[in-house]
Order: sequence, then structure tokens, then C-alpha cells
Amino acid sequence: MPSLQSLRGMVDLLPDAIGLWQHVEASAREHFRRAAVAEIRTPLLEVTELFARGIGEATDVVGKEMYTFLDRGERSCTLRPEGTASVVRAAIQHGLLSQGPQRLWYGGPMFRYERPQAGRQRQFHQIGLELLGFADARSDVEAIAIAWDLLADLGVGGLALELNTLGSPDDRARYRGELVAWLEAHRERLDPDSQQRIATNPLRVLDSKVPDTQTLLAGAPTLADALCGESHERFARVRQGLEALAIPFELNPRLVRGLDYYSHTAFEITSSQLGAQATVCGGGRYDGLVQQLGGAPTPAIGWALGMERLVLLLSQAAHVSAPAAVPDLYVVSRGEAAEALALPVARRCRASGLVVELDGSGAAFAKQFRRADRSGARFAAVIGDAEASEGLAVLKDLRGERPEQRLAIAALVDVLRQLLARREPVA
Repeated sequence: MPSLQSLRGMVDLLPDAIGLWQHVEASAREHFRRAAVAEIRTPLLEVTELFARGIGEATDVVGKEMYTFLDRGERSCTLRPEGTASVVRAAIQHGLLSQGPQRLWYGGPMFRYERPQAGRQRQFHQIGLELLGFADARSDVEAIAIAWDLLADLGVGGLALELNTLGSPDDRARYRGELVAWLEAHRERLDPDSQQRIATNPLRVLDSKVPDTQTLLAGAPTLADALCGESHERFARVRQGLEALAIPFELNPRLVRGLDYYSHTAFEITSSQLGAQATVCGGGRYDGLVQQLGGAPTPAIGWALGMERLVLLLSQAAHVSAPAAVPDLYVVSRGEAAEALALPVARRCRASGLVVELDGSGAAFAKQFRRADRSGARFAAVIGDAEASEGLAVLKDLRGERPEQRLAIAALVDVLRQLLARREPVA
């Protein structure tokens, strides 16, 4: 019988890789804590209408990429392709917005049926920030600053911030008419996907990755020319706020993001660490989404970073590594009485906060010592039947810097803590 394999685009995260993921998650959690941003967790599975209404039926995500099916109750359900719509739905459903503005973050798997490639899978993971109920341009700057500082703190190299404004709905309505007229006049020179988008989602043509289309679009009208005075002033405040924080940015009038709910500020943070510019974080303002999903009119801004691409960047940076997950103590035992005592000893040490790996193999001492060395632990507690009968353990320095010490098991925790507290960090 052939062995079973994971589905294409669904990747296992193995123990030797998980440390870097945990490092990123812990760093993000700490940055959110400092910024007084609270965590929210939403279901992986939502009603399909949430994304059709929130993201937009004309988008590639809804039209081509979602995992959608009927459940046993004949309800159309979708594995979430992004996090913002779910967070907004939860905020509306549970009345969070009636309690005032909400500063929220989320993390977890998302699902899109795309072509798998390095840093992009069909089950992928995001960490995201949502500031709900904040209208001032300062909230745009704060959201960007939190993302920038997190990525810089993680050691991501070659960071660049691309910035644009999508204006108000009225601005975009004026611009849409101008853009559609221009695109129709140049239809024959557009790639097939862009031709199709003229009728469904013309702004997404600006995001085309086809080289010939990109060259052609250099002559297209820009959204900046359609902005009203208020939108211009708002965008100027965002730029001034970023300059005051010394966060460099480049204006990109073709940056439109891929989802329909964005308005005003749109941004992407890229890295050149892998040679070509790669987006690691993107987001923007979405003032109409809460009302679109059934809530009261509520301004909001947010972003999401892709874990797979970020971890890929960090793993290829020689100076970045996750903290080594090594035990403080490795417990070696052999013999019936010794093995019966080993687990209580390990449990007692763990309860004191120490990291303890227990060898439960019952193999010869030599084999257990080899595994202890490979674990990276500084110390081993060695228990044989003779030690067990006396309530003792032999504390062995696996680096050979201290002589072996026979001591009462009751004293093991205190002695080990003292040794670990005063030793120099091991390189």
C-alpha cells in the first residue's frame, strides 16, 4: 500500500524548522504587547458570503482561489483566504465596536488555491494588525510603524516601503471612468487577463505583472490626478508622519492592493534580501468594510505579513537565527529502579522552570550519553539502580568544565539553578 502524502501546497512544519517560526511569532507578540494591541482568534471556516461581500466578487481571490464547499447543512462555507474580513465580522457580531475603538491582532493559517512556489503555499500563514475605529492619519502612520519596527527588529534586510493613496470612494469613481476609457482605447495591447478586468475590476489592471502591460501603463492616467483636496491633504499628513519617524518610503502610484475594500492609504513593505524585491507585508485603510459587512460606518486600517516568505528571508540571512531550543538538563537512567525514578526527577525539575529532556530508551549508558551530547544540554543527571537506592543522582557537566557531583535528588534543582545562573552563555 503506497504511503499517504500531504496535498500539494499544504506543507508540514518539522521540528528543525519550527524554532524560527516561534521566534517570529514571539517577536510579533512582544511588539503588539508594547503597542497595546490585543489578540483575537477567529474560525478557519466562515460563510462564503463574508468573503464575497467583503473582499469583492470580482477579485481573483473570490473568483479563482477560494476553497469553497457545501457542508452537510447545504450551507456554502469557505476556508478563510485572509484575516481582515473575519476580524471585522467578529467585531460586529460581538459588539466590540460599541465599546470604542479596537486595537487587534491575529495570526494563523489562510487558504488560497494558488500555484505553490517558494514562500507561497496553498495553506499559508499570516500575522495581521487591525485598528478599528481610528480615522486620523496618525493611525495610518502608527500601523505602518509597528510593521516596520517588527521587521527591522527581526533583522530583515533591504527593507523598502512603497506608499500610495487610493483616495475616497468618490475619488475612485471619478478615476475609474477615466481609467476605463484609457484602457478601452488601448485594449488590443493589453494581456488577456487585463482585458477581462476592464469590465470587472479595472484598478487591478494597474497591478498587472505582465512586462508589456506594465510598460504600456506608464502612460495611463493616475489616481493622484483624480483626488479631491481633502484626500491630498490626508495623504500629505501620512507622508509627514512617516518622515517624522525617519521611516523612508517611495511613492508608487500603481500600488492598488488586491482586495476591493481598501481606500486612502495603501502600502507594501518589501525586502531585497533574496535579490529581487519581495513583498513581506502589505495593507491599507478600509473605511467602508465594517458598514459593508453590516456594522455602523467605522474607519479602519490594517496589514498582514506572510509568515512563509518572512521565514524564508530570515532563514537565508546568515546573521539571523532562532534561539536554540536546548535543554538545561538531560536525564539518563538505566535499571528498573532508576528508570522508575527518572520521570519524577524530570517532572520536579520542569516544575521549577528548567527545560529537561528525559531519555526513556533504556539503552546502554554510552548510547544515552551520546544522545545527551547531541541535545546540546549543559548538564546530565545520571541515575543508576545504585543511585536510586540512595536517593541520589550524579550531576555531570557535559562540557567537562566541572567534576561530576553526587548529590541528593532533593537538592538537584537548587544546585542546577545556581550553576546555570552563574555560568557564561555558551557560544
